[in-house]
Amino acid sequence: MALTDVAIEKIKAMILDGRLKPGDKLPREADLAEQLGISRSPLREAVSVLSMLRVLDVRRGDGTYVTSLSPDLLLETMGFIIDFHQDSSILDLFELRRALEPMAAEKAALLMSDEDAGQLLALTEAVDADSPVGDVVANDLEFHHRIAAAAGNPVLCSFVDSVAGRTHRARIWRGVTQEDSFGQTQREHRAIALAIGDRQPSVAAALSLAHVAGIENWIRRNLSDPGH
Repeated sequence: MALTDVAIEKIKAMILDGRLKPGDKLPREADLAEQLGISRSPLREAVSVLSMLRVLDVRRGDGTYVTSLSPDLLLETMGFIIDFHQDSSILDLFELRRALEPMAAEKAALLMSDEDAGQLLALTEAVDADSPVGDVVANDLEFHHRIAAAAGNPVLCSFVDSVAGRTHRARIWRGVTQEDSFGQTQREHRAIALAIGDRQPSVAAALSLAHVAGIENWIRRNLSDPGH
């Protein structure tokens, strides 16, 4: 194993076993290198890598700290990668949404408060067919975010937000080219919201699956046949 990889693994072990906690400041470079039994050069490279992965925060003139290690922070790197592959992997993103969002809807139907469920239903009526496309897409993102947030799993919520947020161009494309795209989306959102409010987890999951799969299938057909 390369010395940099060894250094990364040793720092990771310190975090996992609790010697370093979120917000803690790392020892001085020389002291940490001696403590870990590695030279300063690979340690410096390891810190740089873990900083890019949002595990460490290097503050010039102050030192290096462990970040909050919150899921949304750690998943920023995944979002960065997705941004670079958005066009070539849009169907892969929808496949991931098809796996994640029914799970979120199912859990939301069990955990979302009555008040939040009512607000989710109201959200489906907050835009109409005459609303600007940007407002419609923002409403769509908020709808899926609220469901994911209600699922009670911050990692799941971060994944859903990251993936859903990076399929917005496909939604705009569908919205301006498919007849009654808005009406169909609104009806599907309303049905999902009603199932969540009625505490029907299996129904909410099934409706969410059908909703995401419908968009995915439309995009698949139009990617293979743009004139469709």
